[in-house]
Amino acid sequence: MMSDSPVVLMDTHCHLDFVAPIDKVEEVVGRAHMAGVERILVPAIEMDNLPRVLSLAEKFTGVFAAAGIHPNSAAGWRDEWVDRVREAAKHPKVVAIGEIGLDYYWDKTPKETQHTALARQLELAAELSLPVIIHNREASADTISTLAASPLNGSDRPGVLHSFSGDWATAEAALEMGFYLGFTGPLTYKKADDLRAIAARAPLDRILIETDAPYLTPEPYRGKRNEPAYVRLVAERLAEVRGLSLPEIATATTANALRLFGIAH
Repeated sequence: MMSDSPVVLMDTHCHLDFVAPIDKVEEVVGRAHMAGVERILVPAIEMDNLPRVLSLAEKFTGVFAAAGIHPNSAAGWRDEWVDRVREAAKHPKVVAIGEIGLDYYWDKTPKETQHTALARQLELAAELSLPVIIHNREASADTISTLAASPLNGSDRPGVLHSFSGDWATAEAALEMGFYLGFTGPLTYKKADDLRAIAARAPLDRILIETDAPYLTPEPYRGKRNEPAYVRLVAERLAEVRGLSLPEIATATTANALRLFGIAH
């Protein structure tokens, strides 16, 4: 990756607390800056890692946080958790509620419990006027119907379908509600033509780029640990798909991220 290009990127979904040991995070952030990644959004996935996420946001100027309970971490759901997420969301660098959603691939949390956790957190996001970061794995129909029935439907900044992997009908339904689509490493994979077609078709002002690090590493590093610097590879592939330059994609996706998450320039 070139390090001398003036592009400014934002990795809008990176589990920085899982990417490296705490004493190595500074090196990871440094490599991201070298690649033009000036901002990183770190979503929580459970109560246990929420303090770590907040501490990373406090330590690094360009790191922001989201507070929420991932569906695979919601098996022991108690409604009092909403109060704890609400308290965490008062932190000045928390810019979203997430990572929340539905996951029918892993059998870690009963579907009914997942739906309860998602509904409560969608209500909280509306209460706090914060966007949501939505996890959807093999649950597109229920995800879309739940979002459609939520108070976020049609709001100014409803949120993003993180690491989008659905079909065009799912993308279109989300876009109609005002949601953004986040694209990760799979956009670079050889067999991902359908995903690239969606990335080419979606409105440019509704697209975000993400790593989901340490997971979903893009080519040519697939199979290795992902990190925020590699979001540049997602941006480069997106530029190819849309017939635009890397600086044009960087400008558009960064502006989208700042707008959605209410981050000052």
